Amino acid sequence: MSNIKLIYDSGCDLDFEISKEIEAVQVPLSLRLDDTIYNDDENLDTDKLITHLKKVKEHPSSACPSPEDYISRFERDKMNFVVTLSSKLSGSYNSAVVGKNIYLEENPDARVEIIDSKTASSGQAVIILKLNELKDMGLDFEEIKESIKEFIDGMKTYFIIDSMDNLIKTGRVSAFKGKVAKFLSIVPIMKGNDGGIELEEKVRGAKNAFNRLIEIIGEQGENLDQKILGISHCNAIDKAKAIRDEVLKRYNFKEVLIFETKGIATFYAGEGGIVISF
Repeated sequence: MSNIKLIYDSGCDLDFEISKEIEAVQVPLSLRLDDTIYNDDENLDTDKLITHLKKVKEHPSSACPSPEDYISRFERDKMNFVVTLSSKLSGSYNSAVVGKNIYLEENPDARVEIIDSKTASSGQAVIILKLNELKDMGLDFEEIKESIKEFIDGMKTYFIIDSMDNLIKTGRVSAFKGKVAKFLSIVPIMKGNDGGIELEEKVRGAKNAFNRLIEIIGEQGENLDQKILGISHCNAIDKAKAIRDEVLKRYNFKEVLIFETKGIATFYAGEGGIVISF
């Protein structure tokens, strides 16, 4: 058994099968749609969530884990590394920090590091896989902290969505801007920037957006042979596979992995959404 424990919130789209293989554990967020609460855990029916999102009446919302949720995952005799959603997108990071402080008061010799992923979705999955790689290298606590910080600082995350409906419903995009984009067949390519989200480019048509996203990987990527490309999709496996296949033709990533979105990424990206991270 490793002396390192990997913990992540459900903003991370890492497959549960992979999580079990590397002994990583999830702390779920929850989603509220009308009067229904969905726990974003391995029992979540994302198809049911997608259907509900399409007909939701009131503004849907999400809730981060409590400090106690995080505390319950810590182990005193291990190096605990927690990867949360970007602190600019969710309160999950702050909740984890509070949990850490409470835990260290009672266990002052414990080692707990809360990592602001500055991303979400496939980005968090790639970070967890990098941590798993580092733990196999025999590094100490401080060395892993420094290495993963450097890794996160060099990461890139981009996403494209088929519809702005969910972003409008959750208040991330105004209804007016959403209607204009739909009328003009504009597909926005968004990117992560220091934990926040900003517009990279506006592209006319889904095919052009697909091609431009592939080009951006080549323009922005460095040392790709040393990196994993993570592709998360929301009920869009054919689109994810097409991106993977085109990427493999053009670039020499160490590995390209496809993930299905969990509840949080489904909640915001919506059906057809794609998130890539490397």
